[in-house]
Amino acid sequence: MYQPITRARAAEHTIFAAAAAAASLLMLISGSTHAAAPPAGLSDGEVRIGVLTDLSGVYADASGRGSVLAAQMAIDDFNAQTKPAFKIKLLSGDMQLKPDVGANIARTWFDRDGVDMIVDLPSSAVTLSVMNLAAEKNRVVIATGPASLRITNDDCMPTALHWAYDEYSQGQGTARAITEAGHKTWFFIEADYAGGRALRAGFEDAVKAAGGQVVGSAKHPLGASDFSSQIVQAQASKAAVIGMANAAGDSANLVKQAAEFGVAQKQILAASLMHITDINGLGLKATQGMYLTDGFYWDRNDETRAWSKRFFDKQKKMPTMVQVGTYSAVLHYLKGVSAAGGDEANATVAAMRKIPVNDVFAKNGRVREDGRMVHDMYLFEVKKPDASKYPWDYYALKATIPADKAFRPLSQSTCKYVKQAT
Repeated sequence: MYQPITRARAAEHTIFAAAAAAASLLMLISGSTHAAAPPAGLSDGEVRIGVLTDLSGVYADASGRGSVLAAQMAIDDFNAQTKPAFKIKLLSGDMQLKPDVGANIARTWFDRDGVDMIVDLPSSAVTLSVMNLAAEKNRVVIATGPASLRITNDDCMPTALHWAYDEYSQGQGTARAITEAGHKTWFFIEADYAGGRALRAGFEDAVKAAGGQVVGSAKHPLGASDFSSQIVQAQASKAAVIGMANAAGDSANLVKQAAEFGVAQKQILAASLMHITDINGLGLKATQGMYLTDGFYWDRNDETRAWSKRFFDKQKKMPTMVQVGTYSAVLHYLKGVSAAGGDEANATVAAMRKIPVNDVFAKNGRVREDGRMVHDMYLFEVKKPDASKYPWDYYALKATIPADKAFRPLSQSTCKYVKQAT
């Protein structure tokens, strides 16, 4: 029967992890051919991972069942590549974009089901709630879905990691490129919740750094269906650019209505967070010429095409950055468990920091002291309909943003666990 991990038990696990790692090294040196026993540091004989996602709301396409599939693909690939001496169990749950619902699921997973790590979490508010609980229970959280910089700054936790993107990475590509091209004035249409505020902040910082100016903004509730008021305000501002500080279904609805209002005739529409599933749903006629920053594109090289074909065969859609990021996070977590010799949270995260992130999502990525996984990002332009040659052929790569430029420098971190140079 699973028992919650106490501080004492956590320390015990760390000792077990070290012993298990030493035993593994001794086995390699001695050339033993005996089947490996499960690592001594496993809390209850197996590794348990929970995908806490949005199965029914505005982020269902960007994460949802696709994130669950990606996590299972990571488990399958890890098992095939390393043949670990431990079993891996996957759970999934719908947090409904509500912090209390997400926290209740997480608590049940930790206390009753023995879940060791929770991943995805496509809501900043839910993520922050679950992070606090995970810290109390000594478990790992890897956020691939939310944008908030608070995750690795003021609210950072020793065992919480931020994987795919954040508001800083989204602003550095799209906002800088548009502003530096001479489009200096911006008006923001912003989702009125933590994720929307985070995206707007990242965009605004990049606009100002590039010599631009924010002339106004208008907010909308999460899951809005009518953007007419916000669009009219944006048009009246006569800003050169309308920045979309929202995501998923909200972004899609805004783009549709902006086209109906003829926004593209006089202003540029810039997406802070737009997934390939959104582009597919809207069509190239409505989205052509839009600039966006993404951490993944299925058609970028042979490796991304091969992995995405596996995903598409089951999901019938190409993967988003969040979904491939979930694959990467789960795969790297399992490598960390294997290297640490157990699933104690601090030992596993320490091991993950030592191992470069090299998979279909990231090359030479790394996990920093503040929990941010840094990797290259990409600036894309959405193709015109006549430039698209086959299904899902939507993006033209305009620039690669190197990891040290794509994410906020560690020297600017406000995370209390980061040792700043004096």
